[in-house]
Amino acid sequence: MDAVINALYAIPVLGIVIQFGGYLVATIPAISPFILQAATPLAFGALCGVVCERSGVVNIGIEGTMLAAAFTGWIVGVVLAPVFPSDPSFFFGLTPALGIALLAALAVAVLISLLHAWLSISVRADQIISGTIINIAAFGVTGYLNTLIAAGSPVSGGSFQTFNPPSELTSLPVVGWLFDMFLSQGPITMSLIVVIVIAQILLFRSRWGLRTRAVGEHPKAAETVGIDVIRLRYRNVLIGGLFAGLAGAYLSMEATNSFQAGMTVGRGFIALAAMIIGRWTPVGAFLAALLFATAQALGSAIIISSPGGTLGDVMTAIPAQFYDALPYLVTIVVLAGVVGRSIPPAADGQPYEREAAT
Repeated sequence: MDAVINALYAIPVLGIVIQFGGYLVATIPAISPFILQAATPLAFGALCGVVCERSGVVNIGIEGTMLAAAFTGWIVGVVLAPVFPSDPSFFFGLTPALGIALLAALAVAVLISLLHAWLSISVRADQIISGTIINIAAFGVTGYLNTLIAAGSPVSGGSFQTFNPPSELTSLPVVGWLFDMFLSQGPITMSLIVVIVIAQILLFRSRWGLRTRAVGEHPKAAETVGIDVIRLRYRNVLIGGLFAGLAGAYLSMEATNSFQAGMTVGRGFIALAAMIIGRWTPVGAFLAALLFATAQALGSAIIISSPGGTLGDVMTAIPAQFYDALPYLVTIVVLAGVVGRSIPPAADGQPYEREAAT
């Protein structure tokens, strides 16, 4: 068997491709928990975009909303940790300070989403400009406040802990790595799968989902059958804010226990790409987020431990900066192949003005 594998590896060009496939098969199960962790903020951000755009509101302010939520969750945790001193509980290390900080992060995300909803729906301002303003303001304000606060060297507010699944599950042949992937996580990451499944079912199998899709496709027709277009759009933008808030809270309260200026590093925009590639569906957006996260995790794995043989020689000859940029390159390539074949809701981005009663 080894002789056959070596013979395949020795084939010019094709042998390197086969080696890379073998490297993926050997590496992905080992790094699968990190792939899901990297996909979490992308998937929650994409879900925010799905809920908003399915009801006809473009939201490119996901990046800024995530950043503001990340900062709020971190700073509230720092402030409240001395006020509510307690040991981490058995439930993912939850403390009163962490719980309140998470709620504060979600509240800020909802408030920012309310601002975007007011500008986009009531004022009928350009939705792209509204989202851009949110991104710029969030980056500037959080960066400035972080500079002021970091000078005081505040203590950490703590972070959520990961769950350790039983070894009997993770050591199972063939499927053990899947249990490790989905169970060796913190509460926000573990909740992602549940949220995605529920959102997919509700969007396509519930009255709310039917109304949301109707408003996003033909709001005037939806209004004629008694659907309050304005209220539904407001509600969905606020729901989307909750998802963006979870994405931001994950970055500063689960992935780390700190905040760095601009720590979203473009994840909000990659989330929008995942939404488009996923054809404005929760499951599709989640799968696209996993694709981008796999590219990110593989880039890190190659830098830390490159494969052997000819493939290793080729990969080590590539500058490390290429692997840092790999997730963004994959985003561009995949998005370029999808644009034109992925059709958004017909009324996406179009302000709606209720007709006057006659």
